[in-house]
Amino acid sequence: MHSADAVETIQREMTVFARRARAAAGRMHPELSLVSYTLLGHLEESGGCRATDLAVHYALDKSTVSRQVTALERVGLVERRPDPADHRVQVLHLTGAGRRILAQVTESRRAAFRERLAGWPAEDLSRFADYLVRYNASPGPGRQDQGSGGTRTPGTYG
Repeated sequence: MHSADAVETIQREMTVFARRARAAAGRMHPELSLVSYTLLGHLEESGGCRATDLAVHYALDKSTVSRQVTALERVGLVERRPDPADHRVQVLHLTGAGRRILAQVTESRRAAFRERLAGWPAEDLSRFADYLVRYNASPGPGRQDQGSGGTRTPGTYG
């Protein structure tokens, strides 16, 4: 396969992957979108952060993050607390309910991946994992950071 054909195939298959990821997120927890799941995972991993930090990290518009955070607050999965170092700043944290939902959805997603990849040889799994890490670590066009951070939260897509 030529490089141009390979890149076209990768683009097409990544699009299918993203569509499946969004659909799967809705099936695993109807109120938890893929973006919401990803944001919750980041809050858990980081121990809390500002909404602007989430927007920068995931290269999302601040208004998108604001809408997602507001929805997560409304259902009791996220709460705002004053930053101990600067009381003017609000830091987002998972609530107990947020931790429980995140754990449930993460386990469901892991089980789905295990099932889908069950017949793959260990060498193929390892190679695929390495390629995904490499792809996600590379900054995209116009990005100065080190990728989406998709490898930091187990079970996330992208």
